[in-house]
Amino acid sequence: MAFKRDKKEEEDGGNPYQNLEKTSVLQEARTFNDTPVNPRKCTHILTKILYMINQGEQLGTAEATETFFAMTKLFQSRDIILRRMVYLGIKELSGIAEDVIIVTSSLTKDMTGKEDTYRAAAIRALCSITDVSMLQTIERYMKQAIVDKNPGISSAALVSCLHLCKNTSATDIVKRSLNEIQEALNSDNVMVQYHALGLLFHIRKTDRLAVTKLVAKLTKINMKSPFAVCMLIRMACKLLEEETIPRSESPLFEFVESCIRHKSETVVYEAAHAIVHLSGTGARHLAPAVSVLQLFCSSAKPTLRFAAVRTLNKVAMEHPSTVTACNLDLENLISDSNRSVATLAITTLLKTGAEASVDRLMKQIATFVNEISDEFKIVVVQAIRALCSKFPRKHTVLMNFLSGMLREEGGLEYKASIADTIIAIIEENPEAKEIGLAHLCEFIEDCEHTSLTVRILHLLGKEGPRTKQPSRFIRFIYNRVILEGAVVRAAAVGAMAKYAANCAMLHDSIKVLLKRCCLDVDDEVRDRATFYSQLLSSNNRQLITDYLSEPMHVSLPVLEKTCQDYVLNPTKERINLSELPVDIVVKNISQEPTRKQNVDNVVKPVEVTVENVDSQKLPSLIGLDAGKLFCSSEPSMLTEPETEYVVRCIKHIFNHHLVLQFEITNTLDDQILEDISVALDVSEGFQYLNEFKCPSIKYQETGNVYVYLKFPDDSVDAIASFTAKMKFIVKDCDPLTGEVQDDGYQEDYRLEDVEMTLKDQMLKVKVGNWDSLWEEAKSVCFEVQETFALPLTSGGLSDTVSQIISFLGMAASNNSENVHPPNKSSHIVNLAGMMRGNCKVLAQAKLALSENSVTIQLTVRSMDERVAELVVSTLD
Repeated sequence: MAFKRDKKEEEDGGNPYQNLEKTSVLQEARTFNDTPVNPRKCTHILTKILYMINQGEQLGTAEATETFFAMTKLFQSRDIILRRMVYLGIKELSGIAEDVIIVTSSLTKDMTGKEDTYRAAAIRALCSITDVSMLQTIERYMKQAIVDKNPGISSAALVSCLHLCKNTSATDIVKRSLNEIQEALNSDNVMVQYHALGLLFHIRKTDRLAVTKLVAKLTKINMKSPFAVCMLIRMACKLLEEETIPRSESPLFEFVESCIRHKSETVVYEAAHAIVHLSGTGARHLAPAVSVLQLFCSSAKPTLRFAAVRTLNKVAMEHPSTVTACNLDLENLISDSNRSVATLAITTLLKTGAEASVDRLMKQIATFVNEISDEFKIVVVQAIRALCSKFPRKHTVLMNFLSGMLREEGGLEYKASIADTIIAIIEENPEAKEIGLAHLCEFIEDCEHTSLTVRILHLLGKEGPRTKQPSRFIRFIYNRVILEGAVVRAAAVGAMAKYAANCAMLHDSIKVLLKRCCLDVDDEVRDRATFYSQLLSSNNRQLITDYLSEPMHVSLPVLEKTCQDYVLNPTKERINLSELPVDIVVKNISQEPTRKQNVDNVVKPVEVTVENVDSQKLPSLIGLDAGKLFCSSEPSMLTEPETEYVVRCIKHIFNHHLVLQFEITNTLDDQILEDISVALDVSEGFQYLNEFKCPSIKYQETGNVYVYLKFPDDSVDAIASFTAKMKFIVKDCDPLTGEVQDDGYQEDYRLEDVEMTLKDQMLKVKVGNWDSLWEEAKSVCFEVQETFALPLTSGGLSDTVSQIISFLGMAASNNSENVHPPNKSSHIVNLAGMMRGNCKVLAQAKLALSENSVTIQLTVRSMDERVAELVVSTLD
């Protein structure tokens, strides 16, 4: 009867543990105290307890302790299944219950006993409850277990040692078993060898020389475990990424390449996968890996076919020509019974195929796209995005396909990926703007995702007025005001206002619609509608331009704080938006209190970058009248991270002043630093004003020294380098008590030079209408143009674009920081920024690939000719 009941439960899909109540299960645990022990009943109760814990049920300390002690009574039973359940119970409850070390003797007895069925599980349970102080008592047993003839026991000991190494103090004890671990590395058992290598690498991973020697030694022998060989390949690749010699001359790369001919399919795939993912690998080195993956495409094993086509898909993103040889094999996979394999095959073909094959492949995708998961639909969408960049004339076919996918069921991430792709196509291909916006308008009629609807409305407000028929989109936008929630209504009001500002023929009709919105029940919608109505009614073109056509990108966190300060102190002068920092890539605002505490000289280590610094605190320390903070730089290291004193410099930029903040951390436990200052050799033109010293820095504490300078008068060229030296008094102290042992002595510590660069004084500005601003700047700004040549790197144009953005400190507009496809031979980057002194700067870099270099034509437009010349000279 029991068998029939279990079978019925299996057929019904029932779960006998689904509706467990913690109280009743813990009451049942009292059965553990019965004499004699009922193994079957106790095993069932233990299963319930473990199920509850793994489902997230929280046990209190008292409950866990009571259950744990009751469970220890089960050691008197010799039932193998029950004993193994007890070991699992000990591991789960050890982190909750108190006094768990009471079972140490029982576990040690099982660990060293003759019953092999107990020993491996006992080792795992014992190591889960053992602290560092007790580890030495079982060290001898662990050494014996590591070299035990039973592979299960040896593996259990090795893995337990690996878990123990999470505690730094335990690592030193585990290191004393290196001889035994080395012996286990020579084991004939595949898992023992694999676990031994993993433990050995973990112990030595912080010592690069030791890892290099280990890898060099093991690559010369024939390891029997394919899992160990896979790990060795990963270790070799980690070292390869740090090497500077060419791949063809590296013995490590030679080893990885030789693994492609290994007898194990697992190792062969791991080697091919590693070669593909190594940075800087050229087409010549990829060829053997691609050939192996091509063979796997015709394998009878679905897992190998999936792995191969997924990796080829990755290769096709950066080296499509290398994968072209596999196109016939990939086409055979289009009809694969595994839809995931078929999807990856088609998307790979889309990246490598010709323009003529696009229509055929899109029809094949349409036949089964509804049968695959969102994860693989996103892969399809990404392939279409790359395809639009490669074949812009196919935008109509691809847009229609994306529109169909938008109307299907799917999650937010999937829908957002489609919307992002359509937006990217619109920005890259002006011819696709009308059809793309039309599809998005149809989508928001039924869109259930508020955040996605808001993003589309913002896009319609930005791009819609520039289309040939802007009026066709107004109906869709106004429907959102009538039918949607407050957040969407507010976004729709903003979008309509932008149409009124940029389309004269729609101005009056939209003003009427906005006046209706002034009666909305939601405060945000009503306030926006009222503001825009008044703005449009004023007929002040400058105001409309500043707040609608070309809105000021004021930093919102700074604006919020300024408004809060004004509310608390209304007697202050009125807020001037032009004096506030412009919008940058804003980081987590929650980091601000940490920075404020640091500025207030609370000695705590700070590992965050400075974005939202309290600009009032810095100058007030010595009464410096510096005005509003313009920006703060990312921290730059002036010492190596491993040195005895770790120093970082943060540059706080004001319009005419510079505050250098030196964060100093003392890593020596037997020294206290006092009267710390930083002496600078100030460059010509800069004026030294004052310094705020740090009184004292104890072990593992961080203190701050501030140096106040003034930029050169009547000059925007403030690119400079300052030599720096830290001066302080060293006092020796007792590492344990912290008691100072002498009067100290004066010490100097040389720091790296403090570099003042262009990007330190430049804010990244987000510009939505860069093209129109660029055209307007042509007639009113100074223009400077130069042509340069930079060496070609392995990353191609993408690396060069990143270098230009990094050097100039400006923000890329219109998605121009992305090079699609990656192998294109030319590209244009549009940049916008604001220089110290609130001087707006626009720049355009035209890049073209030559044989061994990238030719760059940089054009800069600014109201200040000196700023334009300075920006151009940065790349010289």
